[in-house]
Amino acid sequence: MSTHAQRERLLLADLLETVGPDAPTLCEGWRTRDLAAHVVVRERRADAAAGAVFKPLAGRLERVQAELAAKPYEELVQLIRTGPPKLSPFALKPVDEAANTVEFYVHTEDVRRAQPEWTPREVDPVFGDALWSRLEKMARVLGRKSPVGLVLRRPDGRTAVANRATPVVTVTGEPGELTLFAFGRQGAAKAELDGDKEAVEKAREAKLGV
Repeated sequence: MSTHAQRERLLLADLLETVGPDAPTLCEGWRTRDLAAHVVVRERRADAAAGAVFKPLAGRLERVQAELAAKPYEELVQLIRTGPPKLSPFALKPVDEAANTVEFYVHTEDVRRAQPEWTPREVDPVFGDALWSRLEKMARVLGRKSPVGLVLRRPDGRTAVANRATPVVTVTGEPGELTLFAFGRQGAAKAELDGDKEAVEKAREAKLGV
């Protein structure tokens, strides 16, 4: 049975294949080739991926990612599509689902929304609830650097508090859009912000995400 993470993995691989290696992304300084290399490093090179968390290893991460980005693009896309090696923790379905559902959704939108004349993707209610469940758990971590209070609100009224500071800005949107907003893609997220004008501007420019 396909999981959300598996479906998002294939959607990401297909989209990367379609747009090619030099298409823009929402990740500053990255083309699609760089984003593909990032995904491969994360799943297959734990020794280097640790550099995203441990700053002393950041140089190693950059070197390994650059080496991978220099490989044939088709090879990178295929590595994403086929998934991690069997001995990787990501090869376990529960780990893959927990760690990659949001990761692949966000990166797919990083590619999709950076293209000219991109079209919105309809997120089905089941997947929307899955994104919301993860967002509720991660909200405080994602919003910890916000200089203003942040409340994420679904159209049905369900909320998650991302930051308890004041003044408060309420961000209203569908779960997929709120996910993008909370992961630092505020400019690309289709959401409404309510609050003091200055606070709203700070929320739009805040360094959100992990």
